[in-house]
Amino acid sequence: MRVGIVGFPFSGKTAVFTAISGVPADHLRPAEENLAAVHIPEPRLDLLEKLFKPRKRTEATMDFIDLPGSREGEAEKAGLERHLATLRQVEALLVVVRAFESGSVPPHQGSVNPQRDLDQLRDEMLIADLAICAGRVDKLEKGIVKATKDRDLLKHELELLLRCQHALESEKPLSTVVRPGDEEKMLRSFGFLTQKPVIVLVNIGEEQIGRPPPLRDPLAFDTVAVCATLETELIRMDAADRPAFMAEYGIRALARDRLVQACFQALGLITMLTANPEETRAWPLPKGTPAIDAAAKIHTDLARGFIKAETVAYDDLRAAGSLRDAKAAGKVRLEPKSYIVQDGDFITIKFNV
Repeated sequence: MRVGIVGFPFSGKTAVFTAISGVPADHLRPAEENLAAVHIPEPRLDLLEKLFKPRKRTEATMDFIDLPGSREGEAEKAGLERHLATLRQVEALLVVVRAFESGSVPPHQGSVNPQRDLDQLRDEMLIADLAICAGRVDKLEKGIVKATKDRDLLKHELELLLRCQHALESEKPLSTVVRPGDEEKMLRSFGFLTQKPVIVLVNIGEEQIGRPPPLRDPLAFDTVAVCATLETELIRMDAADRPAFMAEYGIRALARDRLVQACFQALGLITMLTANPEETRAWPLPKGTPAIDAAAKIHTDLARGFIKAETVAYDDLRAAGSLRDAKAAGKVRLEPKSYIVQDGDFITIKFNV
C-alpha cells in the first residue's frame, strides 16, 4: 500500500509528510523522493493482546511518499509529469492544497486559492494520463495492421483506450468511465493518475481550525482539513502532553491517524484479525476477499491445506469477553473457503498439510 503526496510548491507537502511520518524536516532530502512506512492504527488489537498475551503485536503499515517540488521554471506546475514513474506505482494520491496565509511563504500564482489549485492539479493529472494514453493508442494502431496471434486482444485494448482517450480529452477522469473488473485490470499496468482514489488535504492555518474554507471536488474519496505546521508539533510531542495541547485547539484526533484511515478506506480495504501466543496481527485485505485467499496471505500452507476458517466477529468476541465464552454463545462459526471475510473478523485457519 503506497500513497503519493502531491501539490504545488509551498502548499505544505513536506510538513504534511512530517506530520504523517514523524520524520523531522531536517532529516529529509529536499531534492529527492522521501518514503516512510506508517503504522495503520488498529485499537481492536488491544483486546486480543489482553486475551492471548502474545509475545508480539503487528499492525499493518502504509507507505507515504513525498515528491520533490517543481524545478526552476516549473513554478506553475506540481511536477506530476516528472514523477510519473513513481506516481504510476502508488495506489492512491493525497492531494495537498494550500488555504493558509503567510507573509514569509509566497502562494501559488500570487494568491491563496485552494479551489483553483485543486482544479489545476486535476487538469495536470488529466494531461499526464492523456500523454500515456495517446502514446499507447498510437503504438496499438500501428501494431494491429500486422496479422499476429494476439491481434484480437490488441484490438480490444485499443477500443478501450480510445474510449479513455476521448474521456480525457473531454476532461473526464478515468475513474468515471472505466468499469470495475476486466476493464480496470486491463488498464492497471498503466497506473493512470485519474483512475486512482484521491484524498484531498486542505492545509489550513491555526486560525482556520474548525472552520476550513469550502472546497468542491465531487470525485475525491474524502476531503480533510489539517493544520500541517501544528500537526508536526503534535507528532514530535510526548504522547502524555498531547491531549491538553489538542484540547486547546479543538483537535480530536491526530491528522496522521485520520489520514491513514481515510487512505485505507479509499483503497477499499478491510482488516482481518489473528492471534495466538506468539503474535496478534492485523491483516489488510481487499473487500470481497474469500477465506481461502485470506489464508494464503498468512501462509501458503494454510491455503493449500485449508479445511475451515474458525471465525468470530470482533464485536461478538468483545461482548463475550473471551473466545471460549464466544463459542458457548454460538458466535464462533466454521466457514468454508468461499466465505467472504468481513472487517473485524477474528479468524483461525484450520488446515492439514
